[in-house]
Amino acid sequence: MEMTITRCTENEWKQLQEISRITFDETFRAQNKPENMEAYLTQAFTEEKIKKELSEENSQFFFIYAGDRRAGYLKINVGDAQTEEMGNEALEIERIYILKAFQNRGLGRILFDKAMDIADEMQASKIWLGVWEKNNKAIAFYKKLGFSEYGSHSFYMGDEEQTDIIMVKPLAS
Repeated sequence: MEMTITRCTENEWKQLQEISRITFDETFRAQNKPENMEAYLTQAFTEEKIKKELSEENSQFFFIYAGDRRAGYLKINVGDAQTEEMGNEALEIERIYILKAFQNRGLGRILFDKAMDIADEMQASKIWLGVWEKNNKAIAFYKKLGFSEYGSHSFYMGDEEQTDIIMVKPLAS
């Protein structure tokens, strides 16, 4: 099946909102209290927030398609759009979201490679991301790609404070 990547436009906010809610729910519902999941999904992916993220000049979104079906997306940040102070020579992968029906087909790797291409173009010194400490599958995936643990930060799921591990991959200059 052919995989294609397209840059997400501001007009596609509704599709981005829908896929964000579905993938987040599929990935994290089983490990969280239902009321915290509902609170997060209601607050994190509002029309206002999605449109604001799409209009941020230092953020980019890319949809990935499997054939003609939207299967997931990538969100990257540079400069002051990064969720942690990592410097102007860093690129953050904020999200690689793949719908459950399309997982284990290499799409996450394709989106990661897209982020690496952009990091190369901007001559970034490092690429980094935050991953939930209980998401062992993702942590193993990123370690395999050359990331190592760098620190952590808090992430709130409703009223519950959780820990995201910050992982960094240095890039050759």
